[in-house]
Amino acid sequence: MARLFSGFTLVALAVAADQLAKRLVVEHMGLGEAIEILPFLALFHARNEGIAFSMLNDLHGLGLAGLAAMVLAFVGWLWWNTPPERRLSQIGFAVIVGGAIGNLVDRVSLGYVVDYILFHTPVWSFAVFNLADAFITIGAALILLDEFVVARRRKRGEAEPT
Repeated sequence: MARLFSGFTLVALAVAADQLAKRLVVEHMGLGEAIEILPFLALFHARNEGIAFSMLNDLHGLGLAGLAAMVLAFVGWLWWNTPPERRLSQIGFAVIVGGAIGNLVDRVSLGYVVDYILFHTPVWSFAVFNLADAFITIGAALILLDEFVVARRRKRGEAEPT
């Protein structure tokens, strides 16, 4: 029960942080407006009508929301079936679910996702993304780290005689 509570708390915090950041961008920046933070980082108010990196732009609104909801359900199933001792994976799934819900809220309520983080140089720029996308990426990295590093070390340790 404690695992469930801490996981849902992490999901709620991720959704709240994501929605607050998006709200601040929408309220204080015009669409297409940029604010340079560092020579390689800017806030840039954009709308993403597709999914990651603007893929599937032709599938709008509820179609993308339905696709996102199906993926969210699958991730939730994976999370539920992950053993509690796989702590990094548990945290990873929680932040993925939080990020996915944050973007799903935008998709359902606005028909697009608010993006605002832009890494760039004078000759190159990365896709514009948001905190929810960062949560999804960090969560996936935690799960991979747990799977390929931590879990394998545990298995080797369990297999060795004491």
